[in-house]
Amino acid sequence: MPDIAHLVLDEAASADLAGRLAPALGPGDTVLLEGGIGAGKTHFARHVILALLQTPEDIPSPTFTLVQVYDTAEFEIWHTDLYRLDSPDQVDELGVVDAMETALCLVEWPDRLGDMAPGNALQISFELVKEGTARQVSLSSTDQTWHQRLAGFFQ
Repeated sequence: MPDIAHLVLDEAASADLAGRLAPALGPGDTVLLEGGIGAGKTHFARHVILALLQTPEDIPSPTFTLVQVYDTAEFEIWHTDLYRLDSPDQVDELGVVDAMETALCLVEWPDRLGDMAPGNALQISFELVKEGTARQVSLSSTDQTWHQRLAGFFQ
């Protein structure tokens, strides 16, 4: 799938984008959230999760816990922040690789996965555009099924 780029001007627009993407996600999907510190990865993931939960709840950053798990009516959501890990072996110890088969996995700092990153993952990159809150959000994947699943997403 070629990159789909979208400019989000503020946190509300990012939350809206996450809410529109959420219904296209499900069990066995992995979303790799890339970008520097403060780029908006956790905020985006939080709003994907909130859009999929039947009952809203507090969605803390997994920076210190490394993994937060949420239950929807149909599947689990694993929200992971791998920033503090030193090696891909530590990712395996967390159970993230196994979860990628059955849960929706939202992975911050996916470079820590090494070669364990699934080839069918959706990559979402966040880049600060200018001073302030605007970000360029780019979606891409080498798996062509994402192109079909996200057809019309930005229209």
